[in-house]
Amino acid sequence: MNPSWQNIHRDFALNGVSHSKGALLEVAYSLIKEGMDFEKSIGDFLLDWCSAKPSLDIYTSGSTGVPKKITLQKSQMANSALATGQYFGLEPGDTALLCLPTDSIAGKMMLVRAMLLGLHLDYVIPSSRPIGQTASTYDFCAMVPLQAEKSLKEIDSIKTLILGGAPVSLSLEKNLQGTSSKVFETYGMTETITHVAVRQITPTTDGNFNLLPHIEISQDDRQCLVLHAPKISSGTIVTNDLVELTSKTSFKWLGRYDTIINSGGIKLIPEQIEKKLSPLLKNRFFVIGVPDETLGQKLVLIIEGDVNTKDLMQSIGKTRALGKYEVPKEIISTKEFIETKTGKVQRGKTLELIKSAFP
Repeated sequence: MNPSWQNIHRDFALNGVSHSKGALLEVAYSLIKEGMDFEKSIGDFLLDWCSAKPSLDIYTSGSTGVPKKITLQKSQMANSALATGQYFGLEPGDTALLCLPTDSIAGKMMLVRAMLLGLHLDYVIPSSRPIGQTASTYDFCAMVPLQAEKSLKEIDSIKTLILGGAPVSLSLEKNLQGTSSKVFETYGMTETITHVAVRQITPTTDGNFNLLPHIEISQDDRQCLVLHAPKISSGTIVTNDLVELTSKTSFKWLGRYDTIINSGGIKLIPEQIEKKLSPLLKNRFFVIGVPDETLGQKLVLIIEGDVNTKDLMQSIGKTRALGKYEVPKEIISTKEFIETKTGKVQRGKTLELIKSAFP
């Protein structure tokens, strides 16, 4: 099946009501005029999607820099929706829950998938605990990790759950074990129209991200991932993600090239150090390089909340999980991190907030 983005599937339903394209326009106008703020956003997107214009302007999250406007072709968004449906075996009439804001690409794509695949989509107010707003069960849902963390008791009501917008922590991954749901971490970005690969977390995982249909991968000379996805992108996408290719269709994510810390000539990957530190720390944290006269950059641990940094430094110094150069030179606590709307920590902005703590 290869439907045009202009066709609304006859099985599509929104909050229990089936809609033709014409009726959907009336729903959009009603949401814009009478709905809550999050419903107005849904209405705006429905109008944009149903218009004759073949493209949409989307803004990136801004988690690694200033948000930028990207123009996406609706045909490419449709191809992405079909690839997701094929990978997860979604069928017309399957139920889905929209609990993400539709001013983000992830929320928009839940609507696109539902309209093109014929899903019965319910929407709720985007919140940290969305499943608590409904007593229904669903075949498919997309969340950010924070929502999953706050919804652990209700996760079983989702048959297939995908998590994106921020990395899945080891603690969340551990807490999800034993659920009857199939849970996947996604890899993607606005430029790839959400995910192009997924890593299964439950019931088992091998740590690999596996590609969706019609995606090819390679590496550049930095060992960063290069994506070839002609159905969803007009050109090759060169990322800043350090990866290990495990097959033609899978890879392990190691970290970000632009966060590598060069400390005295030793290259440190923050994400790998954070993975090792995760079992030791209950509060949210990240490691980052800050200027140092002797080392060039020194490794610093930034932790959220009120903690005894002296005791924590002693505890970390005793662990065998870290290599010689992976032990932070300093620990700084701050009241709270700066985040994107999806809950992704903005490391640079958070560091700027507390830079007065550095000598």
